[in-house]
Amino acid sequence: MSVLVVGGAGYIGSHTVDWLCEKNYDVVVIDNLSTGHKESLNKKAKFYEGDLRDKSFMRKVFKDETIDGVIHCAAFSIVPESMKEPLKYYDNNTYGMNVLLEIMNEFGVKFIVFSSTAATYGEPKQVPIKETDPQVPTNPYGETKLAMEKMMHWSDIAYGMKFVALRYFNVGGAKEDGSIGEDHQPETHLTPIVLQVAHGTRDELTIFGDDYDTPDGTNVRDYVHVLDLAEAHRLALEYLLSGNESNAFNLGSSTGFSNLQIVQAAREVTGKDIPTKIGDRRPGDPSTLIADSTKARTILNWNPQYDDVKKIIKDAWTWETKNPQGYSDK
Repeated sequence: MSVLVVGGAGYIGSHTVDWLCEKNYDVVVIDNLSTGHKESLNKKAKFYEGDLRDKSFMRKVFKDETIDGVIHCAAFSIVPESMKEPLKYYDNNTYGMNVLLEIMNEFGVKFIVFSSTAATYGEPKQVPIKETDPQVPTNPYGETKLAMEKMMHWSDIAYGMKFVALRYFNVGGAKEDGSIGEDHQPETHLTPIVLQVAHGTRDELTIFGDDYDTPDGTNVRDYVHVLDLAEAHRLALEYLLSGNESNAFNLGSSTGFSNLQIVQAAREVTGKDIPTKIGDRRPGDPSTLIADSTKARTILNWNPQYDDVKKIIKDAWTWETKNPQGYSDK
């Protein structure tokens, strides 16, 4: 059985590819390397460099490989950038999904696991968030991901293409030995930025807003370890291959941590002083996102092994100290 991982050289994709290879799946990777890193890929995976939106390229891959299922991790995901350049996100994310589903249907591939996001919920009406709660995004990134979910839904009805949408919350951590990890240019995610300050490659951390309706005024988020996320992708794929119906699952710890709490936890893990300053709110940022992940734990039998924010920070710190310049160190 061959699994195609689109965007497999990215942060989440590379950890998923690595985990699938360790579990002895035959893995094919597509990535245009616009944000991914070829150095992150497990050597057992077969790699094709190209763009998801290039139909002739995609047809060649599907013709050359016998693909049983797809894991789709290829999307732009920076909220502030999506507010400034929404059409860039619709082109890459939504049109990319359109091409992928078109090619999958053309070649009779019926199973897709999609990296969706908590951003599809927008500002939640209740916490923790359930899969049945309203999806009202507050930024173009969330809007494009929601559109991609709807495209899969209608493709299921029209073509019988079964899907799982994994709506995950804030992802952190790295492979425990520090061989692969998070490396974005520029970096926008809180955990790696905090650790870059701890390592001395940044002078200070800017916390965007301290006047939210939260206990300490800063954003509250639910954190999930990237290795637990990789296993969730595998379980979702097996769920589909076993003949189950399309579904959506939240992935998170069901516990919220504020930005200031993450900084304090990082200080404890690293033993470093981490200077901070308060900046203006970022447009499109909800105040609190916490998952109810009961459904994934029950139906997928997802049992997170690294469900601890200090463990997430510790593994990310191992990556950061071994690779302060990211994959350029390799």
